[in-house]
Amino acid sequence: MENTATSRRRRPAGFTVRQIAPALGAEILGVDLRDPIDDALKQKLLDTWHEHLVILLRNQTLEEDSQVRFAETFGPPAKITSGRTFSAKHPSVMLISNIRENGEPIGALPDGEMHFHSDQCHQEIPAKATVLYAIEVPSRGGNTLFANGYAAYETLPESIKHRIAGRRALNAYDKDSTLRTASYENAGSSFWHPVVRTHPATRRKALYVNRLMTREIEGLSREESDALLQKLFDHQEQRKFIYEHVWRPGDILMWDNRCAVHARTDFPAGERRLLRRVTILGERPV
Repeated sequence: MENTATSRRRRPAGFTVRQIAPALGAEILGVDLRDPIDDALKQKLLDTWHEHLVILLRNQTLEEDSQVRFAETFGPPAKITSGRTFSAKHPSVMLISNIRENGEPIGALPDGEMHFHSDQCHQEIPAKATVLYAIEVPSRGGNTLFANGYAAYETLPESIKHRIAGRRALNAYDKDSTLRTASYENAGSSFWHPVVRTHPATRRKALYVNRLMTREIEGLSREESDALLQKLFDHQEQRKFIYEHVWRPGDILMWDNRCAVHARTDFPAGERRLLRRVTILGERPV
């Protein structure tokens, strides 16, 4: 006879959705991600994610295998291209951590604030989703902010919508910086993508630029491009478009890089922070 805990974990899938901020984000209650995800649960998770852009599940206990299996439900995980290896089993697993061993960080993006960005937008095929799981968090800071790209686009003045219609922007990434830098000539990779992209599932338009990586708008002088990008960054980063997530150990978030940008707040350098990340491969933005 099964024990009570196992019976609870295998009960038919169903969950409650709780909106966590006016701008975006929903918490899902009643799902244990160690359990298999059937087609009905997958569709319900997808529908909630498409509606709210960011989904949160708290109090999860996940090893690498469980996190990767959850990510694979929504598409093929993207392999890490930095040349570093964080997992012997899963080439898609990255550690985000300031913990150091022999003076070297065990993870990527170790320290401090990080400007708003969309994961892998500097590549031809960016990530459609990121799945981030908290293992250790500092006593304060290290929060992740999410900004709603649909709302940012929809509330732009019509004159600016007209200026950016059909234009592309160059996204370039300097892997050694978490803040926007003046130069991007030595960026590890770069790619031109639409300033405004259409989500393949919802068919809604989202502003697809970000302060960290978007460098110039095609067809404009450098001065015009810089001024317009600054307006777009300031507009999309308004507090009314943002949900700020304060991490707890056991939190897992999945966000949609096609319609939301995210950033990180500073945190005490002497406190440990360890999260495990898997990104899900998307499609070329249009």
